[in-house]
Amino acid sequence: MTSTADVSDTVDHVPAPSRERTAWAALRPLVLRLHFYAGVLIAPFLLVAACTGLMYAASYQLEQVVYRHELTAPAGRTSLPLSAQVAAARAAHPQGTVAAVRPGAEPGQTTRVLIDQPGLAESTQLAVFVDPSTGQVRGTLESYGSSGALPVRAWISTLHRQLHLGEPGRIYSELAASWLWVVALGGLILWVARRRRNRRHLIVPDRAAGGLRRTLSWHGSIGLWAVLGLLFLSATGLTWSKYAGENVDELRAALDWTTPSIDVSGGDHAAHTATAGHHAGGADVGVDRVAQAAAAKGLSGPLEITWPAKSGAPYLVKEIDKTAPTRLDQVAVDAATGQVTAELRFADYSLAAKLARWGIDGHMGLLFGLVNQILLAALAIGLITLIVLGYRMWWLRRPTRGFGKPYPRGGWRNVPWALLAPPALLAVAVGIFLPLMGISLAAFLVIDVLLGLRARLGSQA
Repeated sequence: MTSTADVSDTVDHVPAPSRERTAWAALRPLVLRLHFYAGVLIAPFLLVAACTGLMYAASYQLEQVVYRHELTAPAGRTSLPLSAQVAAARAAHPQGTVAAVRPGAEPGQTTRVLIDQPGLAESTQLAVFVDPSTGQVRGTLESYGSSGALPVRAWISTLHRQLHLGEPGRIYSELAASWLWVVALGGLILWVARRRRNRRHLIVPDRAAGGLRRTLSWHGSIGLWAVLGLLFLSATGLTWSKYAGENVDELRAALDWTTPSIDVSGGDHAAHTATAGHHAGGADVGVDRVAQAAAAKGLSGPLEITWPAKSGAPYLVKEIDKTAPTRLDQVAVDAATGQVTAELRFADYSLAAKLARWGIDGHMGLLFGLVNQILLAALAIGLITLIVLGYRMWWLRRPTRGFGKPYPRGGWRNVPWALLAPPALLAVAVGIFLPLMGISLAAFLVIDVLLGLRARLGSQA
């Protein structure tokens, strides 16, 4: 919850019967001041992330509307062999090399043939859309990444990740993801720990309140409902980050939480970077036999069939249905014999690998389809509302309007060392693991110290 000021003097706060200090009473000023600085200085990054995330949540439906002609075709009674559809795409773009094909999973969907072509951006392929019934090429678009994002969704995705600024732009999103969980947990603690006459107002805004008190009530209640989703977005968002993401990868590798890869014999297989358009040298059973072999092993659409990366390497057939229940089984098929040489079942993934897969897909709005995308949109709107309300509280309480002094500095001096040491060590450890958060936290401390010195010198002048 992105609160930016202490408003205990304006809310129905019931004082404790005893003034005896508790652990929370000692730590509260530190949590409050950290929440204040994060709310004021980090909230702009969170606001941009929330706005672009809201756009991304709607990008799936937008993609279906904008590219309806390419993605759909009149459903026919029969379909051409997959090899004929691939041949039609190859004929339309002979200068490229076929890398993979995604057959239409349902009647009325086109087959997507992915072609490697010089001059395209990194992780981008040319997607040729073929009518399965007639072999007619209905259009050609650039396709980005393993998700197959088409230009509109790819543009929005890049905006959300790095504002189209390249690698430097990723700093904004990593800073937002690094602080989101801190701001959310800090706000949750401050909100739940408040004493209130009506416990109902913990989860429901106090509509009878007015002014600053009403703003805080809405801010706290909305934040309470959104906190779990915000923590989820923060944790999963860090997996894509530049600096913290590397630490996450190293941690997963150390704990053996990495996603398993299919055991491919007969050569070094790198299907995701395939560059061969046909089996180089020797016999090739063709894509139709490969699809039949995969179907015999229980694989069903939506599928992606990737061409061999080199002579002697197999085809790779994998399910790409990331909605629940997840279907991500894979098989390797020998290009010369059409026999399945290796299998990898999603059911055999470790629990950690499954959770990582589900977390990423949930963050991208894939796991539960439209419901997932609606939840992401609701979270984005909720975060935008929290930030606006937080800044409103800060504006109402600014000293020039006389709505109370900022919470005093130096609260840490009153915290016993035995109580201060654990969170201080935790902050150092987290700052190392999340470098941008550590650097910005150190900057907050420096700013706070300088402002304190300035105030002190001003009072002595």
